[in-house]
Amino acid sequence: MSIDCKMAWRNVWRNSRRTGLTLAAIAFACMLLVFMLSFQFGSYDTMINAAVKIHTGHMQIQARGYHDKKDVRLVVSEPGRVADVLERTGGVAAYAFRASAFSLVSSRDRTWGCVVMGIEPSREAGVTRMKRLIRRGSYLSEEDRNTALIGELLARNLRVAPGDELTLLGQGRDGSIAATVVVVKGIYRTGQDLFDRKAVQMPLAHFQEVYAMGTAVHEVVAVGHSLNAVSTLKETLRSAIAGMDPDRCLAVLDWKELMPGLSQGIAMDLVSGLIMYLLLIMVVAFSILNTFLMAILERTREFGVLMAVGASRGRLVKLLLIESTIITIIGVVSGIIGGSLVTLYFQTHGIDIAGASEILKHYGISGLLYPRLSLLSASIGPGAVLAITFLAALYPALKVRRLKPVEALTHA
Repeated sequence: MSIDCKMAWRNVWRNSRRTGLTLAAIAFACMLLVFMLSFQFGSYDTMINAAVKIHTGHMQIQARGYHDKKDVRLVVSEPGRVADVLERTGGVAAYAFRASAFSLVSSRDRTWGCVVMGIEPSREAGVTRMKRLIRRGSYLSEEDRNTALIGELLARNLRVAPGDELTLLGQGRDGSIAATVVVVKGIYRTGQDLFDRKAVQMPLAHFQEVYAMGTAVHEVVAVGHSLNAVSTLKETLRSAIAGMDPDRCLAVLDWKELMPGLSQGIAMDLVSGLIMYLLLIMVVAFSILNTFLMAILERTREFGVLMAVGASRGRLVKLLLIESTIITIIGVVSGIIGGSLVTLYFQTHGIDIAGASEILKHYGISGLLYPRLSLLSASIGPGAVLAITFLAALYPALKVRRLKPVEALTHA
């Protein structure tokens, strides 16, 4: 260890109380940043997984333009070939076929405009939580034909219950009139009001027959093993689908394209959070700025003596910067360790959001939220603290360059 480092270490602990308070401020800020960023990222993952498991899946394969137009004629004409691609692609946990069409849905008392969806009950249960969101009645089975699931809000609007009949009237793929009568088998509640008010689900085979779909579908919904692997899986599927679809009739969309509102909401929340974290970091920066300004004022005569015996101003600046670096690094490392330990504890046990458990359960989320510790959440906050506090220490350190030995020696 060089003589400058030894002197800096000694000077750091010359006033142990002030150093301890500064270290505590830096460590607490870093610990809070690590935990809060981990909590935010973990909450986002929970929200996204809950949302995609209600309806969209991690990604969908559709006819190009279908997502924007919802035209019943824009179909995946050979879903079997798409299924073969998905079966061969590693990282696909489950997939299901769907078809949908806008229709008028009538009960004995009322009529409502809805989106009627054809689903495969067993496969759908693998890509969504719909089976677990049934509040009254029961889920569809493979043997069902003239049955349907509807949302709780739609059931209230139509004034129906399980066992009641609904009449569906729409347009088939070939332009013909599509009409049928179904019995309400189950009523679900997802927590997404628009979906609960507008969606009717029926067996895919019966939908294809009523709406003249043949074997075609509108969506092939897929989920991966983890949210982090979705972007890689999307590119893999795009390449594979392009190989079987030379005319580029099919598109692969991920959850960000399927639910832009959710993606934008997360981005806005993250920006507002980062602003708050920046304010916290600035408070810490002013704390260390104050510490070093006080240190320079107290040690002005000392600096005068050192310059009088031949120490250069550059060396004194270097000494002060080493001192600030020591304090900052010790505080940052302590904060990272503390924040990581707290995060890992709650990552295992979860955080109970008091008063929000019932609301969260409507979205398929348990009453607990789990932080997610990652390299990004453990480094971005402390890294910003390290950079800003170091910059804050530059100003008092550079003040030494303007000191004159005679004036410093006579400083009161």
